Amino acid sequence: MEFDRVQAIASLSFDKETIPEEFIIRPEKEQPATTTFHGAVPEIPTIDISDPNQETLVRLIADASKEWGIFQVVSHGIPGDLIAKLQDVGKKFFELPQEEKEVYAKPRDSTNIEGYGSKLQNNPQENKSWVDHLFHRIWPPSSINHQFWPQNPPSYREVNEEYAKHMREVTDKLFTALSLGLGLEGHALKEGAGGEDIEYMLKINYYPPCPRPDLTLGVAAHTDLSALTILVPNEVPGLQIFKDGNWFEAKYIPNALIIHIGDQIEILSNGKYKAVLHRTTVAKDKARMSWPVFLEPPGELVVGPLPHLINKDNPPKFMAKKFKDYMYCKLNHLPQ
Repeated sequence: MEFDRVQAIASLSFDKETIPEEFIIRPEKEQPATTTFHGAVPEIPTIDISDPNQETLVRLIADASKEWGIFQVVSHGIPGDLIAKLQDVGKKFFELPQEEKEVYAKPRDSTNIEGYGSKLQNNPQENKSWVDHLFHRIWPPSSINHQFWPQNPPSYREVNEEYAKHMREVTDKLFTALSLGLGLEGHALKEGAGGEDIEYMLKINYYPPCPRPDLTLGVAAHTDLSALTILVPNEVPGLQIFKDGNWFEAKYIPNALIIHIGDQIEILSNGKYKAVLHRTTVAKDKARMSWPVFLEPPGELVVGPLPHLINKDNPPKFMAKKFKDYMYCKLNHLPQ
């Protein structure tokens, strides 16, 4: 069938308390109802990055990145009212009439991911995901294409520009701590990922209410191909982390930022830091939303293990390659 937006499918599905076959996960033993852990859940590390003791801060971030590949940060300096505005303008975009959202749709022939759309799997054998999204870059200015920035609500651009400024300050702190945690100079990982040319790709995920959340996923299990991902969720649970053989649900902390170690930091660190395997479940009665910012190297940049982390006892675990080639292989399920 012609793939409709999931938001439209969701409104039709509730009339019959079912979902289209292509969204149902097979085999049944892999469905979220049977794979989510239901005991005492270990909490993802939460770190106060305003801690003036840099040694302690570096140790906490490095330990979380090695053991979990994910952590939450509080006291990060991004005003709570700005986060609320970011969420409000994103929510209002997804509440617009369908034809108005389609103005920002990703062109069908585009190789770029920017724009409004739905998760179309490259492999037709894979399940479709219960999510619509909007992608656009928010930094650096030279990479921004305002064609994909909604003009409605009117404050959308102003809010996202302000958020980008604060986001850059947070990412510098994170890159510095992660570098020091490897015994490197504070600038090492940021420079290895592209320095001032790192691209900040914002994504708004919209997971509509789903009549059968036990049967489908918002996003299937994956690691992020970015260097880092910095995510703000709404209050509806759904982010799950795979650790110690189980899927654990991430605890919601208002105004916290959820930091994912992505593939490029795992590569740059020669495997010392771990990209986190995660997925998203959906809810029956509420829309879940999230606002990840993916920090991505420029496409032509060659990313590989940093030389200072390689010696005869620690040979390179990854092949150096252009980020655009890495991305192409990953998105098309090709070996790296």
